[in-house]
Amino acid sequence: MARSIALAHVDIDEHRIATGAWGPFTLKSAFQPIFSFDRGKLVMAAFEGLLRPFRDGEVMSPPAFFASLSAAERLHVETLARTLHILNAGAHLDPAKKLFINFDPSVFSDREIIANALRDMRLTMHEAGIDARDVVCEVTEQRSTSQQALEGFVAALRDDGFRIAVDDYGAQQSDMERISALKPDIVKFDGRWIARLMETRQGVALLALMVGEFSARGITVVFEGIEEGWQIEVAEAAGAHMVQGFALARPELAPTSFAVLHPDPQGPAATDAHVRQRRVGGSSAKAFGRRVAS
Repeated sequence: MARSIALAHVDIDEHRIATGAWGPFTLKSAFQPIFSFDRGKLVMAAFEGLLRPFRDGEVMSPPAFFASLSAAERLHVETLARTLHILNAGAHLDPAKKLFINFDPSVFSDREIIANALRDMRLTMHEAGIDARDVVCEVTEQRSTSQQALEGFVAALRDDGFRIAVDDYGAQQSDMERISALKPDIVKFDGRWIARLMETRQGVALLALMVGEFSARGITVVFEGIEEGWQIEVAEAAGAHMVQGFALARPELAPTSFAVLHPDPQGPAATDAHVRQRRVGGSSAKAFGRRVAS
């Protein structure tokens, strides 16, 4: 069977850890858990794949790395990043959890590029033993070459069986018009945006209203960028279906300490000591951005 072109830039060691090579850079996968609310508990439901570039053994910020690439290089590196995440997820993560993978819509300018990207992805998923139904394609905030190209790209993903997520809702281009055009399965609310809204009762009421509108359309809502414990409780109060952020778990390089989970029906769905599994509800230590007097 044919193999993904991106695999030519991938090394897989004896521990089944896949790393990428691009010029002087070494590329690695990191994964961050996404949790869902389930009867007062947080349950690990998915992982997001995140690229971590290194140069001469030193970590480099992803924005600085991508800024150093030409437009042509960016397309290939985006493909390489997805390849790494899929291979590492297949080898090291719980297959029952969904995998979120980022797509930059600005690099998909025509049908041939889209077709080649999806071909590479299907080949890699076959190699990793991952089904399209378990992958969420997360359309990031970068501006597409055209609305028609963006909609065609999302339609092609959906036709291949992938679920669609729109990232960074509430920031720049991610507005209701875009949601209506793309009809995603999942919307991720921008962390900085929701942090501001969480500071006031009116802001939380607005978040709850918007979550309700999306829920009525059958869209799952993820609050990302949750960095403080009190925000988890506010997210639940606003009706968010899922949450992601440093207050719950930080990204970890593959293989992570998020061991393959085998849920105990008599206990919590996750037991890893590095994951903050906590009961949600009761009194909050903080309310709408202001410390509650004790």
